[in-house]
Amino acid sequence: MHLVLATQRPSVDVITGLIKANIPTRIAFQVSSKIDSRTILDQSGAETLLGHGDMLYLPPGTATPERVHGAFVDDAEVHRVVDWLRAQGRPDFIAGVLEEVQVLGDGKVIGESGLPEDAEGEGGSDNALFDKAVDIVVRSRRASISGVQRHLRIGYNRAARLIEMMEQQGIVSPPEHNGNRSVLAPAPRE
Repeated sequence: MHLVLATQRPSVDVITGLIKANIPTRIAFQVSSKIDSRTILDQSGAETLLGHGDMLYLPPGTATPERVHGAFVDDAEVHRVVDWLRAQGRPDFIAGVLEEVQVLGDGKVIGESGLPEDAEGEGGSDNALFDKAVDIVVRSRRASISGVQRHLRIGYNRAARLIEMMEQQGIVSPPEHNGNRSVLAPAPRE
């Protein structure tokens, strides 16, 4: 498996230190300044490239990039290839791929969130779990995903979905600038 991250704006806001630490191989095409080159490769050099596929390749574990040349395909060539493919016949799409909702073999539905859900939606045991999560949040006065995780012994995705459902129902606020949420529902009477 390969992961390729690409950006048109190589700034430290986009290419963070965490990303650079976890992705050891780097490729830089022609950039406009030494600063952009240093952001990508941790050294200058990419600003002197010629363009049209000219690049610097920094393999993992090395400090010196290699100058290599990739294939340059201009827009006109891409259009000719697409036109040729289009002339070969009509596309034959798999209907399930184009639908918003897909069903897995075990009856789970992949909804708009991209996460598996029960085929009947939010029902059954999820309602009981949601009620327990609301009780925890309202009593503790803290809308914390990790708190819901710990108390209900569920995974992060499920706890996050429960907190989002609480937001939709007006029980908790949307996340503030620091990520914290306020509990909007009144405290229970004892």
